[in-house]
Amino acid sequence: MTETADPLLDAEQLATLETMLPHVSLFGWTRRALAEGLRDTGRDASEVAWRFQGGAPEMIELFFARALSRAVLAAEPQVASEIRLTKRVRAVVACLLNEFGPDKDALRRAVAWLVLPVNARRLAAITARLVNGIWDAAGDRSTDASRYTKRATLAAILVPTLLFFLSDIDFEHEATLAFFDRRLQGVGRIGRFRAKMQGACGGLMGRRVRFAGRAAA
Repeated sequence: MTETADPLLDAEQLATLETMLPHVSLFGWTRRALAEGLRDTGRDASEVAWRFQGGAPEMIELFFARALSRAVLAAEPQVASEIRLTKRVRAVVACLLNEFGPDKDALRRAVAWLVLPVNARRLAAITARLVNGIWDAAGDRSTDASRYTKRATLAAILVPTLLFFLSDIDFEHEATLAFFDRRLQGVGRIGRFRAKMQGACGGLMGRRVRFAGRAAA
């Protein structure tokens, strides 16, 4: 599988990431995990000194970008055949979970690092990258305020979904997808209720304006 065009997805760095992933569960996102991975593949140990010079932030950012890129590619057939935008979003999210599945321990370590208060900005940046990628892959082309509303909404759903996923032992991730669906449906109900209320309030204000106009006449 080839990666999508993304300057973050450097082929050599991706290959290095692959070597260290089996060791992240034990050593975390550290140079020790990197050294163990290089040793496994017979690569020069001196690479530790210049690979991922940004440390854990760089490693984790690439880990999420890699999963997103692969999920987007995997979801393409279903996205192309699905009419409803929300279903296309769900398809990309499902593929994202599949990509994280074999590396759930690495994901758990990444999330544990990201949720530290000192890493709040990094968590926000990675989350924004994920939701932008998911909506774009699903075919959302909106440019008005709804673009930002959609992304903020998905961000509020995606993070709890990933946390739920970490405790989901089902290989097919059905419980996690059901969790995601419930929250997506809840947002839809709130949106419909808000639209109805705005319509009702708009109608009420219109009647008041007309009544005030007649009274003034």
